[in-house]
Amino acid sequence: MGRTAFILSIFFFFAVSNALYQQERYRSKRSVDIYDIEEPVENKLPRETKPLHYQIEIQPFINETKFKGRVRINVTWIRPTEKIVLNVGRDLEIVHANVKFTKFSNAYSTPEELSTVSVVQMGKGPKISWYTINFNDTLMAGANCEIDITYYGNMSTTNTAGLFRNDYIDGDGKSHTFLATYMKRNNARKVYPSFDGFTFKATYQLSLIYPKNMTALSNMPVVRETDVPGEPNLTCRQFAQSPEMQTNQLAFVIFDFESITPTNSVDQISKDKFEIRVWGRKGYVESLKQVPDKIVRIVNYLQTYFNSTTGLTKLDVVAMPKYDAAKASDNWGLMFFKESDISSPLIWNTAYEIIHQWIGQSTTPVRSTDALMGKAFSSFLASMTTMDLNPDELEGKWPMTVLYSLYYGYGKSVRSNGFGIIKDSRCAKYELLFRMFNYTLGMENFRAGIRSFIENIPTMNHHIGPRTYFYSDFYKAMNEVANRTGYLPAGTTLSKVADPWIDQDRLPLVTVKRDYDTGTINITQKRYLREGPSKYSNYENGLTWYIPLVMISQERLNLSNTKPTVWLLSDDAIKRNKKGVNVTMNDFVSSNSFIIVNPEEIGPFPVNYDSLNWRRLSEFLQGPDRERIPPLTRAKLFHDSWNLAYANELCFDIALNMTLFLKNERNHVVWEPVFTMIDHIGRRIQGSDIYVKFQAYIRSLLKPLYTELSESEQVSDPSWKTHMRGLSKIFLCRAGYEPCILEARKQFKKWLTDEEPDKGNPVANEFLCPVFKWGTTEEWEFGLQRVINFPQNNERKQSERTYLLKTLAGCPKDCYKIRRLLQVTIIEQNPNISTSDIHLIASTLTGSATGYTTLFDFLADHWDVVKTRFAAHPNLWNRIINTAISSFNTQEGYEKVAKLYASKQEEFKNEFQTIIEEALENIKRETQWSEKNFPVINAWLDTKLTKQNLEQSTLTSTNSSELSSHMAG
Repeated sequence: MGRTAFILSIFFFFAVSNALYQQERYRSKRSVDIYDIEEPVENKLPRETKPLHYQIEIQPFINETKFKGRVRINVTWIRPTEKIVLNVGRDLEIVHANVKFTKFSNAYSTPEELSTVSVVQMGKGPKISWYTINFNDTLMAGANCEIDITYYGNMSTTNTAGLFRNDYIDGDGKSHTFLATYMKRNNARKVYPSFDGFTFKATYQLSLIYPKNMTALSNMPVVRETDVPGEPNLTCRQFAQSPEMQTNQLAFVIFDFESITPTNSVDQISKDKFEIRVWGRKGYVESLKQVPDKIVRIVNYLQTYFNSTTGLTKLDVVAMPKYDAAKASDNWGLMFFKESDISSPLIWNTAYEIIHQWIGQSTTPVRSTDALMGKAFSSFLASMTTMDLNPDELEGKWPMTVLYSLYYGYGKSVRSNGFGIIKDSRCAKYELLFRMFNYTLGMENFRAGIRSFIENIPTMNHHIGPRTYFYSDFYKAMNEVANRTGYLPAGTTLSKVADPWIDQDRLPLVTVKRDYDTGTINITQKRYLREGPSKYSNYENGLTWYIPLVMISQERLNLSNTKPTVWLLSDDAIKRNKKGVNVTMNDFVSSNSFIIVNPEEIGPFPVNYDSLNWRRLSEFLQGPDRERIPPLTRAKLFHDSWNLAYANELCFDIALNMTLFLKNERNHVVWEPVFTMIDHIGRRIQGSDIYVKFQAYIRSLLKPLYTELSESEQVSDPSWKTHMRGLSKIFLCRAGYEPCILEARKQFKKWLTDEEPDKGNPVANEFLCPVFKWGTTEEWEFGLQRVINFPQNNERKQSERTYLLKTLAGCPKDCYKIRRLLQVTIIEQNPNISTSDIHLIASTLTGSATGYTTLFDFLADHWDVVKTRFAAHPNLWNRIINTAISSFNTQEGYEKVAKLYASKQEEFKNEFQTIIEEALENIKRETQWSEKNFPVINAWLDTKLTKQNLEQSTLTSTNSSELSSHMAG
């Protein structure tokens, strides 16, 4: 299978999963925020001066889109300079600015000296949001001044950025206005002139002027409220001075919301009582009644974990209507959530944001690289919090959701940035490392290291900024613990262990081979390549890691002690200690027992064994004591086996033997990777003679599971059961399960007989693919016409048309439908088909052998016509060529591509030389895989499939007319 097809197959699987899994997932979808990307170097402020204190007064004009502000900034000089540069948003209108000096330098300054310094020029820069104040002389380190700026700004009404205004409608139909801030991504400069940056921490004192019939909140408690002279309807609320914090942490909200408080109290671990309030719009507060106590549970858990408070005395949490920011605004002491996010009873999302009150707000990273570690730790600890407070919520998805994506991405033959399928992979690796250290150092030791890290932050980097940290500070704290426990190899630090995992864009494969005659175990490591070697990846052969190996045996299937039995060392350690990468140790169990290395996915690496150990694992899993092995470890054994076979590291019959226990397996954690296996292996063998047998075997596995889940279906079923039921049905349909196909065609008939079929689709999406795959040509043609005739107005969502087009292209098993689609879209140039549609079709066709084979034949037959058609769209022409030639995996496919290359050699030489060479190399590699594994898979299926299974598999060759007769009957 080509790389594009591989990526699409993963996308397909997770798209299916997400479509079915409607509950709020444990891992929030988070776009990149300020902690992920630092400002471009050319936009960073100079570091010669820094703010000490902000005094801010803001008066929004509630019924307008403007606000008035005044900011007084106490500034000090760090190094000599003749200017001050700060950030001012493009929309801020400066109406007055003044500078008053209080000190000339570190030495005492007389009034006469201060009077000699004057401003010669001030104003905004031409390209970036800088406001520069130039002086007539150079000021020395220690100089101080107060910048006083009065300005006007604009409130956003279209998105959540800076200071924004929005409205909500209550139950009586009355409109209510509210204002709030979102300072992340450098939005603070849109609200007030400031030093916007990671290291510019200062204290703040905020005052807000607003109508008396509303209320206002900010990071700090209220200290004073006064009337506004001459404005009887306005009030001025002043908030307490904040501790030093970053520019983007300042937050406030002005609204008429109502608040509720928890029935339980926060544990008091300091002299100050910590108060929590949850706010919501009128009419919605009832939906939030469980939230305050949920937050108390989380805060108490985290206070115990960190052995510290957030550093403030209160936390206000606001359920914000029409809140379109990609993530919650986790400001110190004042947090804004989407209503649906905070009202959910689930723990993970809320815990993730609250953790930032400690890591990210109370203590802050110096650089984006440091913030990445903090973000990963928040994700790790949110999962730990959830597992302890609401263990059913994660449903076994952690760490599998993170880990398996890394296995697939880092297992590619040719390394690429991000691999196209891994979002923020470095963050994911950090998270998995935290989990690994939590096991290998011991949970109590790991927590002790975290506490030490938090406690020492205030004094660590005060020269950079108060309560700031580098990621190296975490390692220093952890090393102290690790050195006491002796859990690390001699002479090794936690940083040395972590660096190869983070820096190398690969993961290791550990191979464990037992010598049953000598009673020894030989353990080796190498980079894990799931797709097999490539000439483009040979330079990576020397990669090694520090790998902790936790081992359990058949006699002791528990994880009471997770201290590593042995460590594999990296090249760095080898050079220092003169030890090899390989380790040979005495076997610690009898020759009749199996061992398991890296249970529970303690470390992010797959493990291979000798064939006898695999056989004993397979036999044990098929026996009555299977559940003595924890579900996540059972899932790992299954997942490792088929991925290693996929990578040519393990005989495929051994991997297929590891599927036999699934007939009796009902745990959803174990079944989760099974669907990925069905999808990946199925696409690899699709188009071959063994594919029909494979489908029959899959039906034999899935039918008992689906039948049991369906028979016990209840409205109150947990989400994992609904999710599993839906997945098993979808994959049964894909494998040709006749009841599924008949049901889908029955539902589709409602659309076929609709008098106005273009007004809407009465058929659920789950039924479309089975109909277009197994149904009649007439049914497929009906779907094509619905795409062509799709209303151009806004009556229907464009996503409906996109999904329909993808299923028309990606689901058919016969080439006629694909050729018909290509004829209409490319040759006939139907005016209702756009170039974006053709891009989508080309990408989708890589997902099936029918798709890419038909596209290739179509292209070979109509080369000149297609080339002329897309002369003005070279990227699309490139995409079609790449799709058509890159997905074959047999010798026949290699010969077809080579023949086309020979006939069009001059054109390929000019335009597609690299593409064709890489495609031919990839097909050759895939062909070798097929020639090696297809006979093994075929022989195994022949021994395991019953006569009944094989008879049922004839459904895959049942023609449309026979299915139609079933329907008629």
